[in-house]
Amino acid sequence: MKRRHCLVFALAAPTFARPASGADAAHAFDEAINKAGRQRMLSQRACKAWFAKGLDVVPDLAAKVLAASIALFERQLAELAAFAPEPRIQDLYARLGTAWTGYKTLLLRGTPSRGDGADVLDRAGQVLKLAHEGTGMIEALSTRPASHWVNVCGRQRMLSQRLAALHLGASWGVEAGFAQAEIAKARTEFAAAQAALEKAPEDTPQIREELQMADLQWGFFDAALRGLTPGAPDPVSMSNVFTTSERILEVMDGVTGRFAKLG
Repeated sequence: MKRRHCLVFALAAPTFARPASGADAAHAFDEAINKAGRQRMLSQRACKAWFAKGLDVVPDLAAKVLAASIALFERQLAELAAFAPEPRIQDLYARLGTAWTGYKTLLLRGTPSRGDGADVLDRAGQVLKLAHEGTGMIEALSTRPASHWVNVCGRQRMLSQRLAALHLGASWGVEAGFAQAEIAKARTEFAAAQAALEKAPEDTPQIREELQMADLQWGFFDAALRGLTPGAPDPVSMSNVFTTSERILEVMDGVTGRFAKLG
């Protein structure tokens, strides 16, 4: 199996429960932040894969990524709803479930059509907003300094997928002006967060090494993103954006997990 295909399965992380107290409880909160943040990413990864299917870009891989993203989002949604330690967080995940149902219905409604592209992008944004809110709520209940970096690092996963989704959508002629502005914003945010992560006091040698790997992949990804010509799909550029975003995701998902497991 080629490495770029492995991520379809590697993101299926184990389930978790909330211990009553102590170190185990603290680590459970970090794992909840990790999973809550991963929901942000999955909202954008599913959007990316939907656009790729519509554009016939790496179609087999795109289909696998879409199916895996939907399945993992649903599993984690149920876990996070069960984990939610406060009524306001329970309410948030109920609202996220409603938004997700509408989004998933659209994602699975036959062959992707450019006419549905703006709606898919909008619904992906709604799900992202709620998932980000949930991540922040859970982080706010943690007293561990590393929890902040779990959230920041986890958001990098989302930005990699949002950049790819916006690139593919704009290539198809979907919300091109909006996409170009959002790409510029997300590119700046990714670079700033990466610099902050590399200076985090909680970094370990292994985390620093993996962040350097992500920086290398970012160089390739950023170059591919610059190949965007709105409304004029370039198969090579789009394929490079899709596959490189998967490699960045793989690295940053691993780094996020390492921050969540810090003692």
